[in-house]
Amino acid sequence: MRVAIIGGGIAGLAAAYELETARAAGANADYTLFEAGSRLGGSLSSEAVDGAVLERGPDSFLTEKRAAIDLCRELGLGGDLLPSNDAARKTYIVVRNRLVALPDGLMFLVPTKLVPTALTRLFSLSTKARMALELLHPPRVDHRGDETVAALVERHFGAEVVDRLADPLLSGIYGGSAAQLSARSVLPRLVEMEGQYGSLTRGMLAAHRRMNAAAKTQVRNGKSNKNAAAPVFTALRGGMQQLIDTLAARLHPAAVRLAAPVSGLAKTGQGWSLNVNGASEMYERVIMAAPAWAAGVLLRPVDPALGEDLSAIPYSSSITVNLIYSEARLGRLPEGFGFLVPVVEGRALLACTFAHRKFLGRTPPGKAVFRAFLGGTQNEALLTETDDVLAAIVRRELSEILGAKTIGLNVEPEHVCVSRWRRAMAQYAVGHQERLAHIGARLAALPGLRLAGNAYDGIGVPDCIRLGRRAARELLAS
Repeated sequence: MRVAIIGGGIAGLAAAYELETARAAGANADYTLFEAGSRLGGSLSSEAVDGAVLERGPDSFLTEKRAAIDLCRELGLGGDLLPSNDAARKTYIVVRNRLVALPDGLMFLVPTKLVPTALTRLFSLSTKARMALELLHPPRVDHRGDETVAALVERHFGAEVVDRLADPLLSGIYGGSAAQLSARSVLPRLVEMEGQYGSLTRGMLAAHRRMNAAAKTQVRNGKSNKNAAAPVFTALRGGMQQLIDTLAARLHPAAVRLAAPVSGLAKTGQGWSLNVNGASEMYERVIMAAPAWAAGVLLRPVDPALGEDLSAIPYSSSITVNLIYSEARLGRLPEGFGFLVPVVEGRALLACTFAHRKFLGRTPPGKAVFRAFLGGTQNEALLTETDDVLAAIVRRELSEILGAKTIGLNVEPEHVCVSRWRRAMAQYAVGHQERLAHIGARLAALPGLRLAGNAYDGIGVPDCIRLGRRAARELLAS
């Protein structure tokens, strides 16, 4: 069986690794991975500068989603897994140029502790009163289909919670807006809780009680509760590039082709014909691991409806700016991991992570690393600015938010690294589940074709790994 994998990001690499593992075990699995660019890994990219690990794209993955950790351990990277420094985990929201800490007890945007919510400066008195009354919210019986996250959150807690909490949190994950993202796709647990309990607060408290009861049962049965102490995030000591390099080293060198864009795809009686650098090549199976917008262009001649559905999945772009400073030249930083900036604040910055605090041991003593994020659906125009302009914007806004005594404009960074990721983050807009169902129906009529990537069922690194490996296993089984 000859398999073509189109796209050398983490999803394509995971699929290739699955096929390589099967081939080494004796399976009939001949594969070729085509990557249009000059390097593998997509947005997973990191570098070491004077002993500091700088992440150009994602810096970690969610620990509770096991696909990434399991793969790292298979690759022999278990000893390099690095937990987030959760003892110091604290996140702020920028409100009128002031940093306001997220109140304790927030679970999936839902306040579950009365006192911290009542005392926080994040919300007005009227919003706090509405949060208290949310406990009386009746179950939702009118199933009107999908809606935006903003509509769901505003119905329960008001517009201020959308602006100051939901929007910045989702922007940090998806690079998108709560007014566009699908509640059913992005926050399915909250949608289910609303139908069962009415009040999201009551639903979350019930879920919390169940978790505590399960943990106590495990202890009584003599089983350790491993998840109780699990870190929220996990990274690699050498950066996410370490995963890419290790994966690439496990693949057969002749099976990986860089600077090999696939410009055409056709279904034939013998399988699939690919046009690569002007030449035609035949394969029995295809794993499409390119972004949905690129997959749509290639698949439109094969199935116009499928191509249109894929092309209609929206994407946002992002910019990451890493800055290294000498701590001796900085004033005292706020405690915690960093801050998020609501769109209503009118700033270019979406967020900033104090990377030297989030993951210990990846920054030399005496150095501070700031990871600033810009772009998103609200500010695509920033992609055209020069590196110097983007660095100047970040430095100015950091000074305004953190204070000139902490990081004044006269304090020069020792190193600046700017990375642009155009159309890299899929947006799960309203109707995403229906679109996926339609895509699945069209795929059923095209045997030998599978899709993988962040546009379908999860945007994180573990999701892409899971989907890539699943696509390969399904083709092997068929």
